[in-house]
Amino acid sequence: MCLGLLRFLFPLILILGTIPRESDGQFEDWCIADEQTPDEELQRAVDWACRNGADCSKIEVNQPCYLPNTVKDHASFAFNSYFQKMKHKGGDCYFNAAALLTALDPSHGSCKFEVLP
Repeated sequence: MCLGLLRFLFPLILILGTIPRESDGQFEDWCIADEQTPDEELQRAVDWACRNGADCSKIEVNQPCYLPNTVKDHASFAFNSYFQKMKHKGGDCYFNAAALLTALDPSHGSCKFEVLP
């Protein structure tokens, strides 16, 4: 009986271990660029986000999130900055279908993506 129950519970425990952890009762989500979006469209969305509430100072030259210097990486940082600041004011992670939500922290090296409750 115990062995049968263990065979049932083990896969369930493995699956539950892959579910994102909760923080203060809420899941943490980051907004990142969709890799399938063309660079030109991503750049338009970055420009919009930076003009409308995103803190884009960290993706400027010699700042912690400048490298890698790609449109996709800069877009992910700008989209997340906008989303975190505006999500409780009606802002979303859409950017004309150029972005998506992820439960995986996209931070890397000294570039830290914020997540706000």
